[in-house]
Amino acid sequence: MKNNLAILAMLCAIAAPASGQQYTVKFATLAPEGSTWMNVMREYDAAIRKESGGRLGFRIYPGGQQGDEKGMLRKIRIGQLQSAGFTGVGMGEIATKTRILDTPFLARTDAEVDHMYDVFGKELESALGDGGFVLLGWADLGFVYVFTNSPVKKPEDLQGIKMWTWEGDPIAETAFGELHMHPIPLSIENVMTSLQTGLIDAFYTTPYAAIELQWFTRVKYMVDVPLADASGSVLISKKFFDSMPADLQEILVRNGKKFMAELVAANRKDNASSIDEFKKRGITILKVDESELNQFVDVGETTRMKLVGKLFPGDFVQRVEKELADFRKTEKGSR
Repeated sequence: MKNNLAILAMLCAIAAPASGQQYTVKFATLAPEGSTWMNVMREYDAAIRKESGGRLGFRIYPGGQQGDEKGMLRKIRIGQLQSAGFTGVGMGEIATKTRILDTPFLARTDAEVDHMYDVFGKELESALGDGGFVLLGWADLGFVYVFTNSPVKKPEDLQGIKMWTWEGDPIAETAFGELHMHPIPLSIENVMTSLQTGLIDAFYTTPYAAIELQWFTRVKYMVDVPLADASGSVLISKKFFDSMPADLQEILVRNGKKFMAELVAANRKDNASSIDEFKKRGITILKVDESELNQFVDVGETTRMKLVGKLFPGDFVQRVEKELADFRKTEKGSR
């Protein structure tokens, strides 16, 4: 009898791993395989598999395999995917209020970005929740810069440049409109081809993204003015999340916040080292005079006002701008 029980226990132990994974989170991202973004996601996946005893894990589709962000979102809503990494463009399709994070010349330092998430993160997370998603972690990509084949030192220099804008992005459309430009809207997967053919000769992105996507190989200049902070997040369908037991929910969210915080720190290092790499590759980093910089800042303020009522409420914009203005005074006073 004892031998029979021992054999039964061994059979159960052998069978358990095969049927152990109860929840597979199909996750999509534009981030290419081998990038820091993907490396951190692999670490996140390994951590939740280990802690859940193999009951929970991601199936990851990198490099835009599941389409652009709007395509990923459609697939999540019909159940083909459950989770994705989004930039502000994708988040804006879920909760327009979150686009405040991407408006030009709002936050201008890493400390200001962190403060904005500290103060308004819960409010924006709630807006994403109302849109049917659970936040697994904020993952902003860092500051966005303009890259061109023509020197730019003041706003007027941007006129006449064939600038790419992310198709369907109201912030880019409004901001570049304020600069009297006529940008060319394209989906992100068409940018490289359009640079090669000359359809566009300028783009905006983070330095690390320019390296990973190889876009930097098609331009000569980077304008050393942080245009905006590129917001980002990892989100999961609330419907799918709610189907999971509470212990797996807790494992997923806790590790998500941990690994996305690590990703943000890594992004900042990658962006800094990417600018050093540009210099080695012969890309000229263009400085902008303080007086010209103020013109760019004015464009950011005008852009936000024009988007009031379309993307976010006016009182919310006022609260965000006041909070950052007060924070700047505190930061200067502490030095």
